[in-house]
Amino acid sequence: MSSSPTPAPPPGTERQLREALEALVGDVHAAPGAYRAARGDWLRRERRRRMVLAALVTVLFTLATLIGLWVLNQVPAEPGVIFDDTPGGQHRPVDRTGTP
Repeated sequence: MSSSPTPAPPPGTERQLREALEALVGDVHAAPGAYRAARGDWLRRERRRRMVLAALVTVLFTLATLIGLWVLNQVPAEPGVIFDDTPGGQHRPVDRTGTP
C-alpha cells in the first residue's frame, strides 16, 4: 500500500459526469412488455431446472435400487460359515482347562 494521497479530480469533472449520465438516462425508455417477457423467460428457465433436477433424482434413485437388488441377488444360496445350521456344525463349549 502506498501512503501517497489520491489526486483530486479536476474542478467541474463531477458536474460534467453527472450531466452526461442524466442525459443518457433521459434517452433510455423501457419496452412496454420487457418486464413480462423477462419474467416469463426466467420462469421457464426455473421450471426447466426443476424438471431436470427431478429427472436426475429419479434416475439416481432407480439406479441405486437396481444396483442394490443386483448385489443382493449375488449372495450365494448355500449357507456360509457364520450361519452353519447343519447338524455337524453344532457349537461346542470352549476347553479352558489348559494353561494360557
